[in-house]
Amino acid sequence: MSPLKKSKIMKVWSGKTDLKGWVFFIIYVSRIKIRKLITNAPIILFCKLKGVKVGTKTEINGLPVIRRFPHSNISIGNNCIINSARNSITLSLNKKCTFATLRPESVILIGNNTGMTGTTIAATNKVVIGNNVLIGAYCTIVDTDFHDPDPSKRDTYSLTTKPVIIEDNVFLGMNCMILKGVTIGKNSVIGANSVVFNDIPANSLAFGNPCKLIVKRNWEESSD
Repeated sequence: MSPLKKSKIMKVWSGKTDLKGWVFFIIYVSRIKIRKLITNAPIILFCKLKGVKVGTKTEINGLPVIRRFPHSNISIGNNCIINSARNSITLSLNKKCTFATLRPESVILIGNNTGMTGTTIAATNKVVIGNNVLIGAYCTIVDTDFHDPDPSKRDTYSLTTKPVIIEDNVFLGMNCMILKGVTIGKNSVIGANSVVFNDIPANSLAFGNPCKLIVKRNWEESSD
């Protein structure tokens, strides 16, 4: 149920009119709609000028940070929502989305109907996000450790890398960190503040640091 419909129902139930609440709620909603109307097309143009492929009906709220290495590929699918604007979510966002490729032929591929807020994605090799993926606020997805774990080599910039694959219908809770070499199977849910450095099978509920499988569930059967 949309907030607007819910507010109308609450108004009928209470028998009272919250004039101040309505005025500022309408102002808030109107500001968001006006900002999208004015800024979405120029921001998408900015992304395309930086070499990012953007699908149809995608909304990019607020200017993201884009660092595309020459001859690398950043692609955003159709009907996606990319939130970087401060008032784009209830949590008052204070961090922009960042998309960074670090080598030639690096790939960041985001599927259709995917949403993210204040997300950082860095690819030395490949980060692939499927369709219908929901990425909670402030998640980080990287396919490299950036620095070598060996103390004698740590001062050098190491780009040891393994691809990250997030399959269709995955839900990442707020503040998750997905590290190199991880595959998260379709329909899985990763709890907030989880650090994932091992594969998570499909249809899983997992959370923690380190992230561990809690239960497997067939979501399609449970919704019948």
